[in-house]
Amino acid sequence: MPGIVMFGRRWGIASDDLVFPGSFELFVRVLWWIGTMILFTYHKGHFDCNGRGVLHSYLVGLLVVLAFIILSLCAIVYVSAQGTITNPGPRRSIPVLVYLRALLYIPELVWACLGAVWVSDDSQGCDPATVGAVIAAVVASWIILLFTGLGVVFVFDPLGNPRPQPAAMEPLGVRDLESNESTQFLSTARTLAVKVWESRLRLLCCCLPQDESHRAAFSSIAQLFSGFFSDTDLVPSDIAAGLALLHQEQDKMEQSRDPEVTVDHSPSSPIGEDLETELEKAAHCMKFAAAAYGWPMYVYSNLLTAPCKLSGDCCRSRAAEYDIVGGDNLGCHFSSILHSTGLQYRDFIYVSFHNQIYEIPFFVALDHKREAVLVAVRGTLSLKDVLTDLSAECENLPIEGVSGACYAHKGISQAAGYIYKKLVNDGILNQAFSIAPEYKLVITGHSLGAGTASLLAILLRNSFPTLQCYSFSPPGGLLSKALADYSKDFVVSVVLGKDLVPRLSIPNMEDLKRKILKIVSNCNKPKYRILLQGCWYELFGGDPDDFPTEMDNRREEELSQPLLGEESLMIRHSSSYQSLASDDSPAHTAAHLPLFLPGRVLHITEDGPSRRSCFSQVRYRADWSNEMAFRSILISPRMLADHMPDAVLRALSSLTSERPFTLCPSSLSNSQQNTV
Repeated sequence: MPGIVMFGRRWGIASDDLVFPGSFELFVRVLWWIGTMILFTYHKGHFDCNGRGVLHSYLVGLLVVLAFIILSLCAIVYVSAQGTITNPGPRRSIPVLVYLRALLYIPELVWACLGAVWVSDDSQGCDPATVGAVIAAVVASWIILLFTGLGVVFVFDPLGNPRPQPAAMEPLGVRDLESNESTQFLSTARTLAVKVWESRLRLLCCCLPQDESHRAAFSSIAQLFSGFFSDTDLVPSDIAAGLALLHQEQDKMEQSRDPEVTVDHSPSSPIGEDLETELEKAAHCMKFAAAAYGWPMYVYSNLLTAPCKLSGDCCRSRAAEYDIVGGDNLGCHFSSILHSTGLQYRDFIYVSFHNQIYEIPFFVALDHKREAVLVAVRGTLSLKDVLTDLSAECENLPIEGVSGACYAHKGISQAAGYIYKKLVNDGILNQAFSIAPEYKLVITGHSLGAGTASLLAILLRNSFPTLQCYSFSPPGGLLSKALADYSKDFVVSVVLGKDLVPRLSIPNMEDLKRKILKIVSNCNKPKYRILLQGCWYELFGGDPDDFPTEMDNRREEELSQPLLGEESLMIRHSSSYQSLASDDSPAHTAAHLPLFLPGRVLHITEDGPSRRSCFSQVRYRADWSNEMAFRSILISPRMLADHMPDAVLRALSSLTSERPFTLCPSSLSNSQQNTV
């Protein structure tokens, strides 16, 4: 539903978004009115104290004002609950009701001032309970006025000028032909949108230095965000409703999916090097990838013991270590790495906690157990890392010996280039291999660190042909198809469950936007019911709801045409939008270059029902997958929890310690296929 238009501008709230806030205020106002009536009735309208006339007028006026407010709120809640997201017709009177409710703030403000004056000047000699009740009423009035003001600020849309809509009876082709005037308007709107997003980013990252590199990152991210949101007119609650509907739709499809679909065995694994071996290596490397986060992850994973273990190490004077450890003033990060990996101080070649945009922490150590020089790259842990993540446009990354288009995620590519220069130009790898010349090179990382590790492995591959990379929960929008295929010989990506990040790319987000537009425009239930049932489903599970849709009775051939409701949610037709009757894959989007996961993909899923009690034992299964299986975002309560490094480490540890019970049977046989 497009944002409501009031006071000459469009707001970031729709006419069907007033059910919940209106119901909450209505509940408070009814209790308030009942309490005031009890107080007035108890004293029978006669008060034996100074200022009794003012008090009597205040209470009578308060009862009247509250009664009008309650009536207006009842009307707002009732009307706001009518219609559907794309059918605002039954709610056309909402602006008038909101104007009326806004006018009632004037007498409420006057009465709040009158109550405050009475309490301060004329309340001597009155019953303390009466004085307390009036004080509570005055304070409640000011609190509601304050929260109303904050709500107005919250839903204010800086880009909220009413947008011109195409004529309803104009053919679609004619509407797409923009005049010079409309083209100039859209150009101005895009420029303003970029500036607004830049201002938001600067406000969010106000603690960061505003140097040239940060300004360039802000500008790049602002252009990405403004472009993504510029062709739709959805408010945040529409997106929440769409995600709730889409989650249940995906669960229904998953329940009816054929479980016997198979893919070929991992393309680069010889028969002797099976899934079991790769899992053992991955579980070992994941300890280092998690350790790279330093003390926050160590304390999070060991809440009871970590503070005691680190208390004796942090702040201890160890001057010799600071030649190696940079950016770790108290030494807590390095102490956590020592505890997490079990390595000794002498095993570390280089440790850096220096953190800037496109420059992320990493360490180089000698892993004697696996006879490897191990490079571990830290994932996202700061606002600077978030800016690196969000610099998601493509950047050329030519690699010798790779045919085809070679490009990658800009922010991660630059982070990999930074570490590459450190390792090669500063002689860090030469120092490591001078100590252990027979060791092989292994690179690992989680999340942002996983993407950086994969690109770093690609950059180092020609110099170190035997290197291996284990990439845990890498970003989905990382590599071009040519580089992804090239990396299959030496990169293994590990993805847990319905993790969001390996499915996160600009084409996938465009695909998600199209699906939300379709499912929201088709559903004929009011938004408040969608959100209530969606919350119940997320919290307590159950069977996915069969939401009736406006196209239930349409003929099959009519489904090839865009829906009117779906069209109404589009501000303008962009290259990222198509009719959703055929949404096979986001790869068809021509506006953005497709990006893929690196290397071979090892997918770990929970074996058993998706819903389980908090105390039940979880068993996992691991299967070889491919990058095309992650070309769509899955909505799930675990889409963020499955990304956490401790969850990935726990799953890998479970698989390697209870192998006969958790590995799928096909991975333990001599078969050339694995079950998906």
